[in-house]
Amino acid sequence: MLPVAELHLHIEGTLEPELIFALAERNGIQLPYANLDELRARYEFTDLQSFLDLYYANMSVLQTEQDFADMTRAYLARAAQAGVRHAEIMMDPQAHLARGISLETCVKGVSSVLATSEQEFGISTLLIAAFLRDLSEESALAVLEHLLAMEAPISAIGLDSAEVGNPPAKFERLFAMARDAGLHLIAHAGEEGPPEYIVEALDVLGVERIDHGIRCMEDPALVERLVAEWVPLTVCPLSNVRLRAVDSLAKHPLPEMLAVGLNVSVNSDDPAYFGGYVDDNFTELQEVLGLSEFDRVRLASNSIRSSFASEERKAELLAELGYSGA
Repeated sequence: MLPVAELHLHIEGTLEPELIFALAERNGIQLPYANLDELRARYEFTDLQSFLDLYYANMSVLQTEQDFADMTRAYLARAAQAGVRHAEIMMDPQAHLARGISLETCVKGVSSVLATSEQEFGISTLLIAAFLRDLSEESALAVLEHLLAMEAPISAIGLDSAEVGNPPAKFERLFAMARDAGLHLIAHAGEEGPPEYIVEALDVLGVERIDHGIRCMEDPALVERLVAEWVPLTVCPLSNVRLRAVDSLAKHPLPEMLAVGLNVSVNSDDPAYFGGYVDDNFTELQEVLGLSEFDRVRLASNSIRSSFASEERKAELLAELGYSGA
């Protein structure tokens, strides 16, 4: 198993159906599904919004610090089997606040497990606060202020949720505040939204990494810039197919993205909903697209180099990978 860094992972998207039912029982929550089969039948999505509707509904089972900790530990155990050696994990604090769950509960629940992830699972980790772009910037600013005041152990902020109609520029003040606080900056752009959103994320928000970014291929000048600046793009192939951003894995632009020299990595996004973890993504890419061993290693190297891990940790993982290419 190749050692990789997972750079695009929403912890709430790792809630497997079995854990959803277990947490519902523990917390006395009546789910709108009678059984696992009925829940799984809802995992056929027509677009991003149809997924988000189920994603937010299933979060209702997350009530206590222990619930968040159990979800995080389950992801790390599975990620370790997939070869993940470093994980940068996004959490959606606004989604939990809207349900009446405090920041302290969700942050402490997740971070308590991340604090010992390297010892327990061999995975170094960091936590990213992702903000919902379909909510107001004022809401996001208030949450970030609270996170900073409570000295939450976050290393970066991100931007996710419904992309179309919510351009990155909407959050210019939020990203300026995070930059001033010394946090890393990332944003979803160019999945369902146009290539212009990628440009905005780079030039207005000043992000260091683009989540998804597959629609950059529609803009040759943008591709040239991304290659020249070696901007990381955290691509999620199985997610793109499940959300109909691409018609099929056979038509995924990843091979072309590699061919033109883009800095792409492979990630699982919301693996419980999209049919697989990082190893599953690599397996299907190999089976459907004939991904070569060289490209598999290159993708793994890109993920490590594009992470926010310490230089020492990057060197350690690259040595483990045994990759010396560009």
